[in-house]
Amino acid sequence: MAKGLFDLSGKVTLVTGGNSGLGLGFARGIAKQGGSLVIWARNAEKNAAAKKELESHGVRVEARQVDVSSEEQVIAGYEALMKDFGRIDCVIANAGPPPSSRSSLDLSTSDFHAFLDVAMHGAFYTLREGARRMVKRAEAGEPGGSLIFCGSLSMFKGLAGKPHYAGSKAALGAIIRSMAVEFGKYGIRANSIAPGYIKTGMTGEGELSPVDKYFAAKNPIPRPGYPADFEGIAAYLASDASSFHSGDTLIIDGACMVNL
Repeated sequence: MAKGLFDLSGKVTLVTGGNSGLGLGFARGIAKQGGSLVIWARNAEKNAAAKKELESHGVRVEARQVDVSSEEQVIAGYEALMKDFGRIDCVIANAGPPPSSRSSLDLSTSDFHAFLDVAMHGAFYTLREGARRMVKRAEAGEPGGSLIFCGSLSMFKGLAGKPHYAGSKAALGAIIRSMAVEFGKYGIRANSIAPGYIKTGMTGEGELSPVDKYFAAKNPIPRPGYPADFEGIAAYLASDASSFHSGDTLIIDGACMVNL
């Protein structure tokens, strides 16, 4: 019997890019509700630190160096996950580099493709392989599962100079909706999370910078977001409390989008 509305005891969640920033925020939300975790990221030292922190919540955590741009590494990662845990209940596709270009005119073709290899193709591999295992479990008599993509507000509005970033986010939003329609019959739901401006390792640590203050001023809730603001939404979408919530994009932005 579940201990609480968002209880995740017995469930296993994979978080890509889960060793820092938003990914670690998602993972903390899972751990605090008793869920087991698998973290995929490329930095071994940060993986180890994240694993140690998350284990302090009394849950099982495994961390593995996986480059999601490699389909082979994604498949091997899932094989290891299934060997370790025997199941996958939730996938949070969060891995992605920060956009570096300032102009579409200066964005090289090689940089464009390299970015999409991680942010779009890697996310699709991760979600697809998770769905394959969820469908197999459903066909064996245990339906259910949650596929989650971490997008951004660029899914809805233009982002000058960063077409690769905005394009990957918008494309995965459509892919997630397609997965929601295709896999609903197995009890699998698929949703995107669209964060607003978030202060993470990508945007600096400590006191608010002038950039932080600029973006915070646009929010009706006058501050940037933090990884801690995403613990609850991760726990909700991973839990059975969201079992009829699918095909959606959940905006977590301090009301920025409705204040345009």
